Amino acid sequence: MLAKTFLPFVFLGLVCAMAPANFRVHEKLNAAPQGFTSVGPASPEQTITLRLALAQDNAPGLVDALYSVSDPASSKYGQHLTKQEVEDLVSPKSDTKDAINAWLQENGLTATTLSPAGDWISIQVPVSKANELFDANFTTFTQGDAGKNVVRTLSYSLPEVLQGHVDLVHPTVSFPSYIELSSAPKQKRSFHSVMQRNPLSACSTTNTTIPCLQELYGIPRTPATQKNNSLGVTGFFGNNAHTDFLKVFLETYRPDMDPNTNYTFVGFDGGVNDPTAPSVSEGELDIQYTVGLATNVNVTYYFGGFDIHDGDLFGFFDEINFLLSLDNPPLVLTTSYGSSESSLTFDLVDKACQAYAQLGARGTTILFAAGDSGVGCGRTNQTLFSPMFPSDCPFVTSVGGTQSFSPEEAWIHSGGGFSNYYARPSYQDAAVSAWLATHGKENGNEGRFNTSGRAFPDIAAKADNFLVYEGIFFPVTGTSASSPTVGSILALINDRLLAKGRSPLGFLNPWLYAKGHKAFTDITIGNSSIQCSSTDAPRGFKATKGWDPVTGFGTPNFHKLLSLLHL
Repeated sequence: MLAKTFLPFVFLGLVCAMAPANFRVHEKLNAAPQGFTSVGPASPEQTITLRLALAQDNAPGLVDALYSVSDPASSKYGQHLTKQEVEDLVSPKSDTKDAINAWLQENGLTATTLSPAGDWISIQVPVSKANELFDANFTTFTQGDAGKNVVRTLSYSLPEVLQGHVDLVHPTVSFPSYIELSSAPKQKRSFHSVMQRNPLSACSTTNTTIPCLQELYGIPRTPATQKNNSLGVTGFFGNNAHTDFLKVFLETYRPDMDPNTNYTFVGFDGGVNDPTAPSVSEGELDIQYTVGLATNVNVTYYFGGFDIHDGDLFGFFDEINFLLSLDNPPLVLTTSYGSSESSLTFDLVDKACQAYAQLGARGTTILFAAGDSGVGCGRTNQTLFSPMFPSDCPFVTSVGGTQSFSPEEAWIHSGGGFSNYYARPSYQDAAVSAWLATHGKENGNEGRFNTSGRAFPDIAAKADNFLVYEGIFFPVTGTSASSPTVGSILALINDRLLAKGRSPLGFLNPWLYAKGHKAFTDITIGNSSIQCSSTDAPRGFKATKGWDPVTGFGTPNFHKLLSLLHL
């Protein structure tokens, strides 16, 4: 994380004469979310860390710039923005900086800058001071299932001097939720003999391996050649990857590669590359399949530790701000973590989504696994579907899952649906409107989802029975296998683009929905399914001809991608 004192104080001693604050409620909850119980006011002496999102200079201009460089119909297609150009759009205006500095000085506070553009700062204050500053009532809540205590308030206000200058104070009204790891460790099992299929095929068993994926999607073994090419993998929560396991994996499934081929480790939030840490499937899966598929591409594991500073967003803010601080962020980033959209406030989700827009404008393709809970179950109304964050963000590419080989079909637990926070982006209008007209009222789903929302996933890839080495080979299942598979393919495509002196793919969706979908194999068999209550039937969506909210446009074909991109 960036850590430096915020803006230099330029005010004289007259700030003490400022008029009393006139507060205006900024965010409010009627009650704590289900599962949280108040145990009384937080201790006045307890120190809490609050983050303030400052109003950006030209946030709409950033989005316009993102679409301009990502739309193949634009004259600026592929002309990605520099780090400085992005920061110029989102840095706070001078009047916002002045207002924040005056408020900090008046209250005897020191702030720390958390983002390279200076649009996020943090302060540490006692609870009593936080209540005073934001006309709040910070309370200790206990989470029944987890047995953990958190300090939150059901409402907070901004004084007049901050109104129009502060977009969000966090963590305040957003409560912790469970993060979904988009692979299912409970599904891993000891390696065992399986029934053989076509013995001439690399996909001759029910398990998914590197040779099988290469055969299935036409992924070449040819090594990448461009040193400036890069693939980033997100890791959280002790999901370490182990070099010795990677070596055995490569010896088994990539004997043509140097078995000592490795990845770069970069830690944030106290993330440490600990070779003695227990093995957890997610870290091994992500690294073994990206290194094993994206031959000779520079793979970096961005690994968050347990010193998470962004509260309810599990390290997402900390990672994105770290990546935005880099002169050369990864050209592809794959992440296999997510959470229910409804468990987070829109303001909080939108700040993360806008940060992804910044990274996309600089030329990074951002992939998120679509989740492993099908359409999801509503928190308070289980008849309503529950979309996933960050797949709900219009500025990322969401990857759903498939299963089986001949033919591929929709993986039954693949996440997919429609955002309740974001309207459908224009690049989706034709494809999603066509699906809605034909299938929107099928299976008793009418009224259970937002027909005007951002739809996901955008594409898909294999999700079932990936063999991962953890001292023994285990099959692991989930869309967190799908996302690094797609990320590896796109990294190899970027290598061909860079070799021709062309720009990397960047934000994929405008190109994907305009013409890129022609390079994807349409999945028309199978469905997603989840049962949210004993009184309701299992619900989900079916894979159909064209785009659908289970597999998107389908699975990638490397050679068709090359042809479509004139490579």
